[in-house]
Amino acid sequence: MTLWERRLGEQPADALMAFTASVEFDRRLAVDDIAGSRAHVRGLHRAGVLTEQEVGILLAALNRVEDELADGSFRFLPSDEDIHTAIERRVSEIAGPAGGKLHTGRSRNDQVATAVRLFTKRQLTEVARGIVALQEILYERARTAPDAYLPGYTHMQRAQPVLLSHHLLAHAWALARDVDRILDTRKRLDVSPLGAGALAGSSLALDPEEVAEDLGFAARFENSLDAVSDRDFVAEALFDIALLGVHLSRLGEEIVLWSTEEFGFLELDDAYATGSSMLPQKKNPDVAELARGKAGRLIGHLSGFLATLKGLPFAYNRDLQEDKEPLFDAVDQAQLALSALAGLLATARFNIERMADAADTPAAAAIDLAEFLVEKGVPFREAHGVVAGLVRDSLERHLPLAELVQAHPDLGSDAVALLEPGVPVTRRTSPGAAGPEAVADQLRRFRERLFVDEERLGHE
Repeated sequence: MTLWERRLGEQPADALMAFTASVEFDRRLAVDDIAGSRAHVRGLHRAGVLTEQEVGILLAALNRVEDELADGSFRFLPSDEDIHTAIERRVSEIAGPAGGKLHTGRSRNDQVATAVRLFTKRQLTEVARGIVALQEILYERARTAPDAYLPGYTHMQRAQPVLLSHHLLAHAWALARDVDRILDTRKRLDVSPLGAGALAGSSLALDPEEVAEDLGFAARFENSLDAVSDRDFVAEALFDIALLGVHLSRLGEEIVLWSTEEFGFLELDDAYATGSSMLPQKKNPDVAELARGKAGRLIGHLSGFLATLKGLPFAYNRDLQEDKEPLFDAVDQAQLALSALAGLLATARFNIERMADAADTPAAAAIDLAEFLVEKGVPFREAHGVVAGLVRDSLERHLPLAELVQAHPDLGSDAVALLEPGVPVTRRTSPGAAGPEAVADQLRRFRERLFVDEERLGHE
């Protein structure tokens, strides 16, 4: 029997139950639902609704249900619409008459909202920890390759040499913003909806503030209508994870490119590569490709859920059941991707010589030649034109750029020295730049940032 069918004259149709039931996927909220029920039981006792004995019976029953769910002995019934009704049904079987009081002053509306908030708060913390673990790998690979450099690209054309450590830290700083966003979302969702009831609260002497404190929430809801209908925190979590997915996709794209024979900048460890079912020579970057591909899936979760929310009136509507599957999948995929990419980057081998060879083309020092002229008082736009003309002349006449630079009256041998291998990257000296001194400072600053984030997450 469902919790509501006495209101109706007929048994629910099989098609209705098949379409509306969510127990197959929301059972992963069991720990959070039981936590909410324990807090609610204690709140009912404080309100004088439950006796000390009834509290003991109900808490013991909840403990037993938790054990049964953990060891797999819990038996679900066809009438269990969701994990919340399944747990209440089983508690009533164990606790007898006291079980009928478990739902006093509570609706599935505030019950579900509470469980989803507890789940999201916990899982976002785990996603943030996964991000920091990946950042640690990026930092370590950057720290241990202080002299390695490669071409930096704009429009996928070689632009200027940059230190490899600078390039890796670019990804790490983007991930730092993901950590910030996730922790900001977690702060906003840290509000307990328990006590809002179906939509209007209760006539019983419940204290939502004490229940919020019991559950570890920072605050209780301010408006019962908003409390049961609010899924902003799910949308925010989906956005945070979608943008994280975009950042992981960009990292994956570079791994794919760098591991090609055409680039040859990176070789994957065999444990983080796959082969081909047909071509014996292949070594494929499937982890990086899937990190790239799953970004579309994560973006889809966000856009789909926003479309669900946009037309809903207050308060609870069954449409909100659609919050769980995208949320569950998003946190799962994010954690899997972070772990796999961390392993890939920790074990990959960088081809430092191949990177340097690609970066050491004379044209990569073109901006240095222009800035050489600027330092002699030539306006930048004029200097830009001079060097652009030399590069074009070199290509059209098939002459070494160094020869033309040597012959130019405003350049000469001092400028030719700027074309030597490894020199241009050392000239990037402004704060945050790609040269050795700036990157050494950046490494220090990023290490400090990691300490801060580890401290923020260490308290959870």
